[in-house]
Amino acid sequence: MHIGDYRVEIVPDTEFHLDGGAMFGVVPRNLWAQVCPPDDQNRIRMNMNCVFIDTGDEKVLIETGIGDKWTPNEVAMYGIQREHSLAETLRSKTGVDADDVTIVVNTHLHFDHSGGNTRQDERGKIVPTFRNARYFVSRSELEHADRPTERDRASYLPENWVPLKDSGQLELKDSEYEVVPGLRMETQPGHNRSMQCWRLERGGEIVFGFSDLVPMRAHIRFPWIMGYDLFPLDTLEAKKRLLPQAAREDWLCVFYHDPESPICRLVLEDEKLKAIPFQI
Repeated sequence: MHIGDYRVEIVPDTEFHLDGGAMFGVVPRNLWAQVCPPDDQNRIRMNMNCVFIDTGDEKVLIETGIGDKWTPNEVAMYGIQREHSLAETLRSKTGVDADDVTIVVNTHLHFDHSGGNTRQDERGKIVPTFRNARYFVSRSELEHADRPTERDRASYLPENWVPLKDSGQLELKDSEYEVVPGLRMETQPGHNRSMQCWRLERGGEIVFGFSDLVPMRAHIRFPWIMGYDLFPLDTLEAKKRLLPQAAREDWLCVFYHDPESPICRLVLEDEKLKAIPFQI
């Protein structure tokens, strides 16, 4: 699709599965299971909807999914169902090769958002996936990733960013910055203190990527907040501010982990928000 003069495409990485209780926190299972049916291990279906933006001058990829540097046991644990690499899906969806990407943006450095930053080469060495790209992440997020808490340490795998330091491709950014004209990153605390969301304003349209603030359509309910969030009350405050604004201003909302409808518009019906899937 086109947003103004920019081409925008969803590039889904692969289906994977996480525990439904963790994904919905204090929400009772008999409620969330109605909208996200769990498997026999209590896991729900998810995806990772990376976003490609072609400005004409730059080819930008926001997020890189879960990557493929996983052991068989880890593949089974997360229910990873990979049929194609992210680079292959990028090519099939956009016609663009990995070497043509000029900017990669990570909203944060959890493994399911940055795992595809790097790959193993033929010798088993971990190298940047996008050889010609500049990789952007906020300085505060890298600081947290280098010194995570005990609660979120398992989500940070240095192999997803240390090779980028070594290659000189990693660029540290402020808490608010512009990637390209019209595309801005903004820090929205809640999931952690430094996770960012992204906002694209072009041609009179606003596209907003909620990252893990609102990971799936089911999470548009204000109190439906992940158990993974370090600061759930901050998540709640941000959702109560941003989601009604998205409905009022008719934003296109990108839900990174939704396995079926990654782009939606929000409407208010009977004082409740509803996500209406947008057909690209």
